[in-house]
Amino acid sequence: MERHASARRRSAGARGGRRDRSAHRDVATGQARRSQGAWPLFPHRPLRASEGAPRPDRTRAPMSGPVTNDLVHPVPRTEFPKARALEFDFPGLEIGIAEYEEGPTGCTVFSFGRRASVSIDVRGGSPDVSAGHREVIEVVCFAGGSLYGLEASAGAAAEFLAKRGYSTKWTDIALVSGAILFDFGLRPNAVYPDKELGRAAVRAMRPGVFPMGARGAGRSATASHGAGAELAGQGGAYRGSGPTKILAFAVVNAYGCIVDRTGKIVRGKPAGPVAGRVPESANTTLSLVVTNQKLDHLQLRSIGRQVHTSMARGIQPFHARWDGDVNYMVSTQEVANPDLDEVTLGELASDAMWDAILASYDT
Repeated sequence: MERHASARRRSAGARGGRRDRSAHRDVATGQARRSQGAWPLFPHRPLRASEGAPRPDRTRAPMSGPVTNDLVHPVPRTEFPKARALEFDFPGLEIGIAEYEEGPTGCTVFSFGRRASVSIDVRGGSPDVSAGHREVIEVVCFAGGSLYGLEASAGAAAEFLAKRGYSTKWTDIALVSGAILFDFGLRPNAVYPDKELGRAAVRAMRPGVFPMGARGAGRSATASHGAGAELAGQGGAYRGSGPTKILAFAVVNAYGCIVDRTGKIVRGKPAGPVAGRVPESANTTLSLVVTNQKLDHLQLRSIGRQVHTSMARGIQPFHARWDGDVNYMVSTQEVANPDLDEVTLGELASDAMWDAILASYDT
């Protein structure tokens, strides 16, 4: 009996040893994968020193799958080398950009410094907008990342909540609206602008400067599609008439090509007709016009449509079924200018928007 019990104990110990070694191999594999830049199999505890390094013949291949925010924990970047930028004088308007190099992708935040009137014109077949029903806003957030990038506008709102001492009074709530573009076309990952990136962009806001080219929401934007796609980005331009100030901003991620004032294609290559082709829904141009001239809502809507329609001169084709184009027409309601009617203001804004489109890409 004693011999049988001893044998059973030895057998159980052997089996337990095998289980221990199996667990050891799993943990060691986790260590090896972490050294290759992936996550350990057991992230809830550190490896014990006694577990040691894995034997080379027992190392598993790294886990395959899309790289996204939950895996790589990207770090917001808000400082950039000095490059092309639009400098402007528009009191109250501040702009901030933040990017994830791990994408690359980014977002651009516009704060008007007050509650401003807005008319939002949504066209194309694939738009995504948050708080698009509002007629009054304080902040606009443009972001890459397709639908997931709307999280950046929530982050911008959260940062304003903190800046205002977490007050929940109606007059202190930041009215943020966001719009996104699909910028996954030229990058092999699923990193997107999230809440932390939106907060970082708000913290980075500055007056009087708008970085242009492949920055912010335009970090991985393109002109044209498929094999003809070329990097584009964000651009801006200014017009003025007496006391009236007009700023136009565009983030170009269009299905069409960018066309200059002579009719020449300057960015993107036309793919030409292909029988039976159904393009992917992967394009959007986001635009914003902000003026200090007093305008009622009907005037805002009319001018916004005028500007949005005019953009077809600079992007061809425009408003395709695979675009999700959105234009914000904003007035801070500060000055009355009887010498500038709404149609002429729309002409000035449209001309500025064409310049913004042409300024969106780096040569």
